[in-house]
Amino acid sequence: MDAPPGASMGDPVEAHLPDPGRLRELLITGRRVMLRPVEGASRRTAWSLVLAQTPDGEGWVSLDTTLPNRILARALADAGLAELPGWKLDRAEVAVGSSRFDFLLTQAGRKRILEAKSVTLVEDGLALFPDAVTARGARHVREITDIVASGAMDGTILFVVQREDVEAVQAAWEIDPNFAEALEAARAQGVQILGRRCRVTPEGVTLLGPVPVLSAG
Repeated sequence: MDAPPGASMGDPVEAHLPDPGRLRELLITGRRVMLRPVEGASRRTAWSLVLAQTPDGEGWVSLDTTLPNRILARALADAGLAELPGWKLDRAEVAVGSSRFDFLLTQAGRKRILEAKSVTLVEDGLALFPDAVTARGARHVREITDIVASGAMDGTILFVVQREDVEAVQAAWEIDPNFAEALEAARAQGVQILGRRCRVTPEGVTLLGPVPVLSAG
């Protein structure tokens, strides 16, 4: 049963989890998590699970898969991204063909699709995406590859790791070889593959600098 807003620490509550991934290394017995109270008549639960402690207990992981897009939208609207000099935000949620992509950027008459991927799984400093099979993610990567190959637009895939304890990003070949193959094909076709990490605290999430995205091969 849901506890009412304002329930004391330690009371059992039912919470909505905004991350649909497996999260097996994060949501285990004894691991600290943080919830956010949410009001709304359409909500079945009064809480959302937003943070989980890292396995070493030294940091936090954001579990809100919509957060990277909001952070990137602010960054693009302000000074842009250093990896994309001169590219300006045109709009978010752009339809191209039968799919919708996260952002459309423009520069001197050129257009660029920017697709963001939220990453939470990290093993020994290596961030892995996805943490569960994602047919939709692989399809998006292949569609961006086709768009770039046609010359219609440029394309960028940006992995946003929602934690700080990461040194590089890589496609999780053992979890989803279909996605890993699609990403390598995109790289070979000229799609820009980027990575960023975040500082996550109970007070907020800050976009930090780049991390390399390694080949899955």
